[in-house]
Amino acid sequence: MKYFLDSAKLDEIKIAYEQYGFDGVTTNPKHIMNSGKPFKKAIQDIADYVADKPDFPVSVEINPHLDNADDMVAYAKDISAISKNFVIKIPTNKQGIIAARRLEAQGIRTNMTLVFSAAQSIMPGKLHAKYVSPFVGWREDYGDDGLSYVKDIVDIYKTYNFDTEIIVAAIRTAKQLEQAAIYGADIVTCALSVYETSFTNPYTDLGLKTFQDAWDNTKTE
Repeated sequence: MKYFLDSAKLDEIKIAYEQYGFDGVTTNPKHIMNSGKPFKKAIQDIADYVADKPDFPVSVEINPHLDNADDMVAYAKDISAISKNFVIKIPTNKQGIIAARRLEAQGIRTNMTLVFSAAQSIMPGKLHAKYVSPFVGWREDYGDDGLSYVKDIVDIYKTYNFDTEIIVAAIRTAKQLEQAAIYGADIVTCALSVYETSFTNPYTDLGLKTFQDAWDNTKTE
């Protein structure tokens, strides 16, 4: 399973890549806003950092106000020209599917995002999008099961040998991350804080304290 960082903050991206060896980055308009930078400045800074990292994809979302395929494609081309690492996030709706199909045919890789059902995930697989992004946390916010449909997507993709990689997005807990791995998703993406929580366990701390006490009460010679 690959770990992508869900952030547009350059300091977090550096930690994820340099300290933990993460595999990529996903951004969205909210992450760009939280970076405190204008859109073009934020993505250019990321592009500069990843310029010598050809196997480190960065998903960048188009203007979410665009509502027709022609405008989506034009905007996507402008963004993709900034960096070879950029994968263009396209909303999974009718116009987005048309746009993504055209972009993939032109060699511009896409991440079909805002997927909330297994049925919605099928077209991204059929058009060979680079990634499809089912969202977990948003569904659970409204009382829905956020993870069972991820397993359905994995099963569908295996049945039809779709080469699109599944990114489980909007993960907010270590348990959700774990379940995505159990279901066989290709990639998870979440905040750095969620990953770092998953690296720890209070029983590990308890065990370490036990061993530290034993070490301190043992003669070294």
